[in-house]
Amino acid sequence: MRNKIEKPEDRLIIAADYELGTSGEPTHAVLEKVMGLAEQLRGMGVYIKVNSILRAWGYDLINQLHDKGLRVMADLKLVDIPATMKIDGQLLARAKPEIVTVMANSGIEGMSAISAILPDSEILGVTVLTSFDEEECQQIFACSSKAGVVRFARLAQLAGCGGLVLSPKEVEVVRKRKEISLSVNTPGIRPLWSFVEGDDQKRTGTPEEVILAGGDRVIIGRPITQAKDPCGAAKKTLEEIQAALEKKGGVK
Repeated sequence: MRNKIEKPEDRLIIAADYELGTSGEPTHAVLEKVMGLAEQLRGMGVYIKVNSILRAWGYDLINQLHDKGLRVMADLKLVDIPATMKIDGQLLARAKPEIVTVMANSGIEGMSAISAILPDSEILGVTVLTSFDEEECQQIFACSSKAGVVRFARLAQLAGCGGLVLSPKEVEVVRKRKEISLSVNTPGIRPLWSFVEGDDQKRTGTPEEVILAGGDRVIIGRPITQAKDPCGAAKKTLEEIQAALEKKGGVK
């Protein structure tokens, strides 16, 4: 399944990837940060991405976020044998996340198992992590990042996934492949106005660069979550997406 992607808010996924403040801070402090962000984003129509906190607190968190009027990306990056992937899907089914991520290197059968059991969720195949540089891609995949992304994109297409996760640097090369018709979702987004101290992302881009290259959604974490006013930062990002769409000739 592919979710509708039309308005700017359909294109913004905000990554609620919070760390523990200190080694002694209780884990529910992270949950409070996530729910606090969700409250600030209430009514904006954007997606919220949850990862580590979802593993710590369970799938009931998805229901809590839905209660805030938000769509949810369960960024679990599932990878296992097909039988276990099927169980993962069964356990997720009741929570009904709008988006679920799987690692494309789990293979066609594993990704197909998730796609089949979660027909109402958009399944995204994660290709090459944005924290990898070219040297690491060669070491791990024995090819360039672009070649690796195309390889995994083809597997995700064959598995019946709805979309892909890839860096801004590979959007154009995927869009040139006519056999790949999946949604393109890009982490490593750094709006023009943002600065991330100690940034660990290697292959980044702006919302405008992604939209103009043919990307569908942008995934943004720290530029919004670490802002003094996360709601204001989210609105500023939506304006940047809107401007890019108008420049491209899309939404007016």
